[in-house]
Amino acid sequence: MVMPIKPENEAERLAELHSFGVLDTAPDPAFDEVVDLLASMLDMPVTLISLVDEHRQWFRARHGFEPSETPLDQSICGHAILDDGLLVIEDTLADPRTADNPLCCGTLSDMRFYAGAPLVTRSGHRIGTLCVLDTVPRQLSQRQKKLILVMARQVMRQLDLQRALRNKEILRGEIDHRVKNSLQTVASTIRLYRARLDSDDAREALDAVARRVDAISQLHAELNLTSKMHHVGLDTYLERVGHLLQRQAPSGTRIETYAEALEVDSRVAASLGIIANEFAANATKYAHPEQGEPLQIRFSLNRTGVNQMTLVCEDNGVHRLVSEEDSVPEWSSTALGGRMMEAAAAQVGGRLDQRREPHGYVLRAELPIELSAESSGNSDGVSGTAFREAARAAE
Repeated sequence: MVMPIKPENEAERLAELHSFGVLDTAPDPAFDEVVDLLASMLDMPVTLISLVDEHRQWFRARHGFEPSETPLDQSICGHAILDDGLLVIEDTLADPRTADNPLCCGTLSDMRFYAGAPLVTRSGHRIGTLCVLDTVPRQLSQRQKKLILVMARQVMRQLDLQRALRNKEILRGEIDHRVKNSLQTVASTIRLYRARLDSDDAREALDAVARRVDAISQLHAELNLTSKMHHVGLDTYLERVGHLLQRQAPSGTRIETYAEALEVDSRVAASLGIIANEFAANATKYAHPEQGEPLQIRFSLNRTGVNQMTLVCEDNGVHRLVSEEDSVPEWSSTALGGRMMEAAAAQVGGRLDQRREPHGYVLRAELPIELSAESSGNSDGVSGTAFREAARAAE
């Protein structure tokens, strides 16, 4: 029996094969459909997608053939990967490469016909074949040969796509890990510097920065759970923000969230998170419920237009006022938290309306669902305006 000759660049070829991470994986319907369809179109009893490893050929998909792999010394595909074109052996018993192959001479099977097109990677390595086999000698028409070659290229494109997606997930996981560590480091640094400050204004500024970091952390966590890297589901995102705020709130405080199942631009979600963080922080600082009542903070979000939604932030506190005659609470736009919220809304083309009502204080944020080109270009927003103000407050 003539053993397949290994390509001169065998080490590089094997490295390329293993980079796909597909060997010994579960069956994939995308490839099963190819071999089933090709067997039907060519009236072939056996169709295989074969990947040629160092000592074996492993079948990514198979039709009419039971073993999931065979040793390399029984591989016809090992011969097929030596050239870029289609290898056709019309009668395996008449070809010295296959005459005494156990797959052809009856020891393991009775395959008398073979045609295989190599699976060629973008770098030119032939990692396997798409092949058809029959139990009788036969010939292929030019149209049938072309069909096998075209299908082989489609199989290779599918393998390339799956490798790209796999590498993307690996990279995404690594980035996620590094971003989490970086945000944790920033949060720890903020707490460390805050503990050393004597100025109430400086501590307030660092608290605002810390809340901004918390909002970014929640947004990052939500983005990492979805395949849509630029859009966020607000129902789960607002719930995450609520859980974070509940953990940070004083004992007895109750925080409730409700949001319609809307997907929004991640920058809109970031602004929404800042508004919710600042409202809760200011409510716990300035809101005073009736005697014996716990502080209650509620966030609700609903679509209110084709490209508009409204975030309603409410608490049940009686707020201290700037003056007896003034109906504006102390933490309105004259305070850092209020400026942060206004900057967050303005960054995405939104607006705020805040006022005291009989049951407590209410803030309504009118925000877009998708950013307009004008709002999208306004990247200075929160990161510029609000943080410059925070820096000035800390001086």
